[in-house]
Amino acid sequence: MTAPRLLPLHDRHQSIGARFMEFAGWQMPLQYSGILAEHGAVRQAAGLFDVSHMGEVGVRGPSAGEFLQRMTMNDILALEDGKAQYSGLLTAQGTLLDDLIVYRVGNADYRLVVNASRVSIAFEWLREQARGAVEVTDRSAGMALLAIQGPEAASILAKVCTESLALRPFRHAVLRVAGVDSRVARTGYTGEDGFEIFVPADAATTVWDGLLEAGREDGLRPAGLGARETLRLEAGLLLYGQDIDETTTPLEAGLDRFVALDKGEFIGREVLLRQRQGGLTRRLRGFEMEEAGIARTGYGVWAGEERVGTVTSGGFAPTLRKSVGLVYLPCEMRERTIQVEIRARRAAARLMSLPFYRRKISQARLG
Repeated sequence: MTAPRLLPLHDRHQSIGARFMEFAGWQMPLQYSGILAEHGAVRQAAGLFDVSHMGEVGVRGPSAGEFLQRMTMNDILALEDGKAQYSGLLTAQGTLLDDLIVYRVGNADYRLVVNASRVSIAFEWLREQARGAVEVTDRSAGMALLAIQGPEAASILAKVCTESLALRPFRHAVLRVAGVDSRVARTGYTGEDGFEIFVPADAATTVWDGLLEAGREDGLRPAGLGARETLRLEAGLLLYGQDIDETTTPLEAGLDRFVALDKGEFIGREVLLRQRQGGLTRRLRGFEMEEAGIARTGYGVWAGEERVGTVTSGGFAPTLRKSVGLVYLPCEMRERTIQVEIRARRAAARLMSLPFYRRKISQARLG
């Protein structure tokens, strides 16, 4: 059995009492002070995550934009320098090879942040399709990625940035953070305002320590995978390998707004066009429990006496103080009430719109 890989900041996490778990081949901090405390810090003040397990693939060359336009489901050519977009790599069957964020660095220079479990798959797929027309490189090894998330994230980060932090959502720029040249993006995976900071792996400790010190009086806490999971579920954000994978299309997953079917040809487009025109057979739905019990990933979902699905993600939502979950259900199903099978009993749940939690946006905090 292969030992899990260690993050550049592993020793620092260990020194501040992190509890670890293996995730996607990495030894990751699960929690420090406790999942509920870390979740609350992100919703009320700020949390600092080490997400250096994520991968980064570079695509460069005069035809890089046109290449990615064919390879991804969103409209790459709508991006300008310093902008980013959520997108996905699709198979020829229209299913998701991976979901990702694309950053346009320059006219012929793009960075793709891909899921940790899909780095080699996404890289090889892109390189195979490029056939030398553009340069595709795996930049993951030299990168560390930190995420500061929460309503106080902007004010804390501003303390250690020498330049003005005037970034709108899904914008990015190279800024000096705690004395280290870093690419800062106003993106995240928690449903809160925040930033993801790309730094050289050998400088990650400097930036991590600088941020924690700057945010000490503002309630900033280090946060682990446990809080990241509860936060993203509340925000209705999908997890590759659970809610989406190579058996699901973006239309089934409710990602329609990120699929540019009118942009022209791209891999998987014909399947998605047929699916949109011919009608979906299933759709990802959100639900909240109406009876006691916590819906866990893998639990069966019933409508009357028929099993109609399986919980893809589920758990307790601390901000909402209730159990919520996601499930693919037949499109023709008209019932608003379902039952989740919890320890050999069926507990009632109610279908509801996503996201479960939506933050209040303060224009003053948008920089």
